[in-house]
Amino acid sequence: MAKYTTPDSVSGPNLEAIYIEHSSWLKHWLQQHLGCAERAADMAQDTFVRILTKKTAPIIETPRAYLSTIAHGLVVNHWRRQALEQAYLELIETQEIALQPSEEDTQIVIEKLEQLALALDGLSSRSKHVFLYARLDNMTYPQIAKKMDITVNMVQKAMGAAMKNCYRALYG
Repeated sequence: MAKYTTPDSVSGPNLEAIYIEHSSWLKHWLQQHLGCAERAADMAQDTFVRILTKKTAPIIETPRAYLSTIAHGLVVNHWRRQALEQAYLELIETQEIALQPSEEDTQIVIEKLEQLALALDGLSSRSKHVFLYARLDNMTYPQIAKKMDITVNMVQKAMGAAMKNCYRALYG
């Protein structure tokens, strides 16, 4: 297998060679995971855009493994967004007609939910629950501690971890 390096810029001739040699394979791989040729083509392009926008140029020794890793992350994000959108749409269907938001408001809420899901991604179950109880249910730390059968100190630590993750998600 060829070793591709991109010492000066990710957009150099080596990325072009990787694109020419592997883009069709990547589109096919994505289509198998998504079931839609158009969405697969879009995500294949997004995969290469991710490489182009990296701060440091990667050394790509196994292009298919590298591409599929990036593409897999995009697929996971896609399915997460679909699940959030579906859950939100199901929720608003139960609301009275006068309370249903506009299409624009719906998209804004879905984007915010996606940002929240990404911010909480990677946290322990405890930290996620603590954060959601505190921020969405307006529960105090003692109330959360009682509900989860943990100490207030553990609630504080879990909330600290959640806030740290949120800060990283917002400000990189």
